[in-house]
Amino acid sequence: MNATTPSTVKSAMRTIDIIEYVVARPAGVVAQEIAAGLAIPVSSLSYLLATLVERHYLAREGRRYLPGPALARLGSPRVALSLADKVRPLVRSLRTQTNETASFFVRDGWQLVAIVTETAEQSLRYSISVGTRIPMHSLAAGKALLASLGDEEIDAYFAQVPLEPFTPQSVTDEQALRTELAAIRASGVGRTREEYTPGICGLGMAAVVDGVAVGAFAVAIPLPRFTPDLETRAVARLDQAVALFTAAEAPPV
Repeated sequence: MNATTPSTVKSAMRTIDIIEYVVARPAGVVAQEIAAGLAIPVSSLSYLLATLVERHYLAREGRRYLPGPALARLGSPRVALSLADKVRPLVRSLRTQTNETASFFVRDGWQLVAIVTETAEQSLRYSISVGTRIPMHSLAAGKALLASLGDEEIDAYFAQVPLEPFTPQSVTDEQALRTELAAIRASGVGRTREEYTPGICGLGMAAVVDGVAVGAFAVAIPLPRFTPDLETRAVARLDQAVALFTAAEAPPV
C-alpha cells in the first residue's frame, strides 16, 4: 500500500486534530501552541483556523481559540435544531454542486425571507443577504411556494397583493401568473427570468412536509451561464435537496 497520505486526507486529519486539541483545552489555546503541539506548519494552521472560526467550529477571543457553537449543534437532537441549521448543509451542497448562488426562503405573510444563502464563488454572481424580504411573485422560490398553496389561499393572495413590477420582465398579469402557478404545480419547479434582477434567472422548489410547504430551495444563475444543461443539472440538485430534507423531517414509521 502506498504510504503517502493524499493531501486532502492530511488536511482532514489536521482539521480533526485541531478541533480535538482545542476541545481538550476549553479555557483556550493560542495558535503557536497548537502548531507546536500538533507539528502543523504555521502557514497551513492559519488557513485551517480561519476556516474553523468562519464555520463556527472554533471561536476566537483575542489570540486564544476556544470550542465554537457549531460543535454543540453537532451533538444536538435534530428536533432541537433551527430550520436554518437543518437546511444550511443542503444549501451549501447546492452551491458547491452547481457553483451558483443557492438559498433557502421561508414565507412571512405574502413575502419571502431568505434565512440561509451561499454565494457563488464566481466573478459574475448573484448575492442576497439573509433577512432580505421580497414579494413572492418575483422570485422562483416564491412562485414555488405560491403554487403549493390551496386555491382559496391563492385567491386571497391575488386579492391582497399588488403584482408590483421590478423589471420589464416581471409578471404582473394575474391570469398569466395563475397559469404559471398551475404549471409549477405539475412540474414542481418555479422559474424566473430577469423578473426581479436584470440578468439573473432563478429556479426554486418547495420543501413540503406533511402537506405543508415549510420553505423553498432556490438557485440563482446569471443569464450568460443559464444554459439548458445547467438548468437540468440545477433542477436535479434542487430535487435532491428537497428529497433529503423531507426524508429527514418525516416522522419515524
